[in-house]
Amino acid sequence: MVEVSHLIKKYDGKVAVDDISFTLLPGTIYGLLGPNGAGKSSTMNMMTGYIAPTGGTVLIDGHDIYSDAIEAKKRLGYLPENPPLYQEMTVHEYLVFAAELKGVKKEDRLVRVEAVMEDAGLLEVSDKLIRTLSKGYKQRVGFAQAIINSPEVIILDEPTVGLDPKQIIEFREMIKALGQEHIVLLSSHILSEISAVCDHVFIINGGKLIVDDDVANLDSYVDDNKTIAVTIKGDADAAKGAIEVLEGVSEIVIGEANEDGAQVLTVTAEADSEDMTEQISLALMEQRIPILGMVENKGSLEQIFLELTQEEPSEEGEENEDTDDSDESGKASEEEEEVADETTEEETEAVEEADKEVDA
Repeated sequence: MVEVSHLIKKYDGKVAVDDISFTLLPGTIYGLLGPNGAGKSSTMNMMTGYIAPTGGTVLIDGHDIYSDAIEAKKRLGYLPENPPLYQEMTVHEYLVFAAELKGVKKEDRLVRVEAVMEDAGLLEVSDKLIRTLSKGYKQRVGFAQAIINSPEVIILDEPTVGLDPKQIIEFREMIKALGQEHIVLLSSHILSEISAVCDHVFIINGGKLIVDDDVANLDSYVDDNKTIAVTIKGDADAAKGAIEVLEGVSEIVIGEANEDGAQVLTVTAEADSEDMTEQISLALMEQRIPILGMVENKGSLEQIFLELTQEEPSEEGEENEDTDDSDESGKASEEEEEVADETTEEETEAVEEADKEVDA
């Protein structure tokens, strides 16, 4: 279990992370979201012991990440967005080195290295220099070093940025497999990634934790209408008349009929209206109007995220992550901004293409 309690980070007296608390439990994949400058990277850096907090604690299985760092980090695996790889080592050499650094017993190292290379799909490149590998394989190497010591907690920062659709799908499957027995915390700027992989979401805005809930419950955080696409075959006006009297319905738009005579009625209803699809079905059945299909479109995670974070962080909040008392944490914060800026349209399209392949 991971317990983050009243975590605070200040840079030159300005608050970047403002009294954040949450708990991570085994067997769950968590998503960490937030706009640029919200405090996301600072939170992850404090959780991994990379930078010290101004206040608060992080306990990993009861061990403080700062005062009991060795024991805490034995239980932690971390994949930064840009893995710190030794380019002139082979994959096998690097993972043996990582296993030694992370305290894997000498007699177990080679067995463990072989196991993680198989899990990460690296066996065919085990003897290649890391500098010769593609972006996807370098991410796999970083992933393998993160799990080399079988950690209880795995933190992944933007693990699929720059990967092609096939690699994205493979990474998702690896993350899902880990989430069955481990605690996994995943940060991503691509929200469809969170929807596809995570069970629970944390949203940070302006340094504060504004959402701590299951992905399935996020619709309850926004007051928005939902739409239901009803495909019928028959009298569209009669169907509209039967539906528009239902409580919660605010608008109905009748689409053009296709060659087979089927038409789509787009029904807009209040977000909190219950059992709307069932009510529509019963109303049309009473009118003996055939229903060919019905799809309810709830707000996407992107829409929910934008609505919850529509209030832009103050300039002071944005500066918080760009300034630090040490060069290391300053560089970490600047890196977050650079990563966000470098997330290209091609990367987003790659994830969307991967989503389509998964749905197919």
